[in-house]
Amino acid sequence: MAQDHILQEPHWNPTSRPMWVLGEASIFQLYTVVAGPKLWLLKSPNFYADENDLESAMEQQQPSRRPMTACQKILVHHALGLETPYVEPGTVIRIAPDWFLASEVAWFGMNKNYERMGRPGIRRRDRFWLAGDHVVDPRVNHQAYEKSLIEACDQIAKEMDLGDNYAGHNTTIMHTEYYRSRCQPGMLVIGADSHTSSAGALGSLAIGVGATDMILQLVTGETYLEVPEIVRINFINRPPLGTSGKDVILGVMRKLRRNTVAAGRLVEYTGEGLQYLSCDARFAIANMTTEFGGIGACVVPDGVTMQYIQRRRDPRHKSDSLYFWPDDDAQYAETYDVDLSELEHFIALYPSPDNVVPVSEATAQLQHLQGVFIGACTTTEEELILAALVLKEAMSQGWKPEAQGLRRVTPGSNSIINRLKELNLLEVYEQAGFEIGAPGCSYCVGMGVDKAGKGEVWLSSQNRNYRDRMGPGSIANITSAATVAVSSFSMSLQNPSEILAKIDMAEFDAMRRYGAQEARESPQYVEPELLAAAPTPTKGDAEVSPSSAEEKPAPSLPESIRGKVQRFGDNVDTDSIIPTDKCHSHLTQEEVARGAFCYTRPEFYDRAQAGASIVVAEKSFGCGSSREQAPKALKWAGIQAVIAKSYAFIYQRNQVNNGLMGIKLLDEDFYRLAQEGEEVTIDVKNRKIHCQGRTWDFRLDRIQEQLLAEGGLISTYERYGPGLFSKLQSLDQKTSRRSLQDGPDAGFVEESSAKATSLEW
Repeated sequence: MAQDHILQEPHWNPTSRPMWVLGEASIFQLYTVVAGPKLWLLKSPNFYADENDLESAMEQQQPSRRPMTACQKILVHHALGLETPYVEPGTVIRIAPDWFLASEVAWFGMNKNYERMGRPGIRRRDRFWLAGDHVVDPRVNHQAYEKSLIEACDQIAKEMDLGDNYAGHNTTIMHTEYYRSRCQPGMLVIGADSHTSSAGALGSLAIGVGATDMILQLVTGETYLEVPEIVRINFINRPPLGTSGKDVILGVMRKLRRNTVAAGRLVEYTGEGLQYLSCDARFAIANMTTEFGGIGACVVPDGVTMQYIQRRRDPRHKSDSLYFWPDDDAQYAETYDVDLSELEHFIALYPSPDNVVPVSEATAQLQHLQGVFIGACTTTEEELILAALVLKEAMSQGWKPEAQGLRRVTPGSNSIINRLKELNLLEVYEQAGFEIGAPGCSYCVGMGVDKAGKGEVWLSSQNRNYRDRMGPGSIANITSAATVAVSSFSMSLQNPSEILAKIDMAEFDAMRRYGAQEARESPQYVEPELLAAAPTPTKGDAEVSPSSAEEKPAPSLPESIRGKVQRFGDNVDTDSIIPTDKCHSHLTQEEVARGAFCYTRPEFYDRAQAGASIVVAEKSFGCGSSREQAPKALKWAGIQAVIAKSYAFIYQRNQVNNGLMGIKLLDEDFYRLAQEGEEVTIDVKNRKIHCQGRTWDFRLDRIQEQLLAEGGLISTYERYGPGLFSKLQSLDQKTSRRSLQDGPDAGFVEESSAKATSLEW
């Protein structure tokens, strides 16, 4: 560990009093206490209605604890009623997030459940960030569907008095300005989007979930989490000049591949190499942690982080920072050393973000591009600046955008657009033939006005290049903004190295406001505080009591399920399960159902209706987007159950939250026998699966069983009210704690080693 990162006791004033920021439905406190001979910072996770509640919730002694990672410390700090001063993989905890994030598309879906719940109010209206970015666009915002999305957001913003936490529409991509202006180290951030992991760039722990998951968290202020394993990516040495955060994460995926070591795990980024990576570079890395396969991301904070946070003008969004440092002997599931000095400019070729090769090896493959795109949440301000400098330098050498094709740049927020204007770089894009779009997801999500055409080959700085991602039949290849820029003149893939070598990197550093290393201070690192469980939140004036819940008819699962198999392999992504153009909230249930696998397996719906109602897949089923239309489409199409070796984290939660049974089974013999069209019987009552005369046991944990029996998370809320997460946690505690072999990576990730693995590019 570097000497300047040794844990220091916080120097807080022992005479300070609690600070209360009160709201009608929420309270946030910053409190300092003396715990024995040490002084500790205690930040309540949301729930204490007055000082007496806070005092009674505090632990009087700090019991001995085990070494923890930074991710684990953040979880401990936000856990409710934790009995030990540490967390271990496999245990189920209740957590109280600091922030909740949603887009206009996510809110439109959330609002339907909010209506069903009786519009009970939002517990942390001061910590709900809402931004319109997915579908809305100034060119179409007058149309009926887009207007309905805008009106729904406007309504909740007014109703809950969100103030400047409501970004409006086409002012920012949801993740961009949240990271730039609000996220702080040590926070627990949950968002209704898979790229919520982006916020982990600043030393927070950031996790994406689905829309149903999100609305319950907004209403109750809490959720449950089975503590994941944590994989450590340790950066060493200094990257070559001109390489970006996108090159870093593409390089990591080139060697480790997606949905392997990161699958079902949190990813913690550490190492002395971080000092050479700006926060914008870290943002790109954290952003694509979801493509890597991780549940969420945390880049361990340091002087670079603190320098970035201290630049903010609004004290509300820097004074709550808590810097957590992993203990020297913290236990990671696996550790990989990544040598940044060996990085190159990389490209992920269609159709997978881990189909990564050096740009220098792929130029012959992409000689005829129909479009180039610089944008999406993963493309930060500094990448946009560097790409503009590439364009400027190339044009100074006489390069001209003469080749035919569409060139589009969509900066992530208005503040970035304004910065580009200040630097006279927006006009550089225009001179290079780029159309400039309003902030939004644009081509990256392919569900708005911007779509690539069928058969069109694109080069993009976005984060995903799955089949049909940019539009039905489109072919997407992803790389850094600098590589897109240099390729835009000839509309063919070009290596940016020669142009980058001629750019004044000192000028670039000044433009991106990247401070000198010697000017950085090291933060003071703190330890997490234990809090007792918060008072159970109430459902307005009509709290659902345990007695009234017990009076309702007890839910039950079906005794058995029988159907024929529809067979899939590894890494089935949600873009394939339900393409973006079949996700729109105005579509009927049948239209969404018919959209299931409509481009990759068009016979899927008819076969499901005819009795092929059991999906059998292998590893990481449901990876990719957070769209909960994926399990809904399967269920509405007639699928009764999914059996797979492992599931992507968000999809797995969406699946059970929407009442679709998902079973994890590892035995290779089952997958050898359960081929397309074979009949499978699931004896739910006795937890057995039968196929071709063979039988396999399976398990459902108590939380899965309860949610499936109720028909999903909203129905469970209707039974138990705002105390449902306490109820779900208690269900899990009634059974013995599951082993790691039963966790999200069971049978998938090889046995972990305590030794670090060094990667060679």
